[in-house]
Amino acid sequence: MTTGQRTYGESALMTPANLVTAFRLLVAPLFIYLIIMHRISWWTSLVGFVAAASDYFDGIVARRHGTTRSGAFLDPLADKIIVLGSLYALVLSRPHGLKSFIIPAVLITLREIWMSVYRSRAAQRGISIPASNLAKWKTFVQDWAIALCVLPITAHHTYLGVITIWIAVVMTLFTGWQYYSQGKKVAVGAR
Repeated sequence: MTTGQRTYGESALMTPANLVTAFRLLVAPLFIYLIIMHRISWWTSLVGFVAAASDYFDGIVARRHGTTRSGAFLDPLADKIIVLGSLYALVLSRPHGLKSFIIPAVLITLREIWMSVYRSRAAQRGISIPASNLAKWKTFVQDWAIALCVLPITAHHTYLGVITIWIAVVMTLFTGWQYYSQGKKVAVGAR
């Protein structure tokens, strides 16, 4: 759904929104590296903020110019790379990683793999499963859990990040169940 006039066709690849997404994909390795090497720092926080903010602007630009199939694939891919890469980077960070993040990271990874396979199979049957508002909030909470672990003013209070990431895990699993239920309803209705 677009709020402005469609500037690009659904099959367009070189769009302003996709350029913002490409920027996020390029920033992701730097952010992951900074977490591993210098978890608690303002530089790490700044790069993470830029990655998260660019996701927000990516959505605005996509709505203004019209969404594309490539954007519908690339935007969630960038989200997954940044969030999952960051979670595993927190586990590996120096001098001692946040080992309490390994179970949330694995649960979120399994849900993302399952949802990617499920959405792909649904798409092959002509069923589209769009992102819900709760799923967008889920990404926001995941981003905040990561931010709380790298911001110098909060990072030493690891319980803040741990509590927030578990809230994100619950939201992640719940939205996965929502997508599954929504897909089943659409599939039954299409018969």
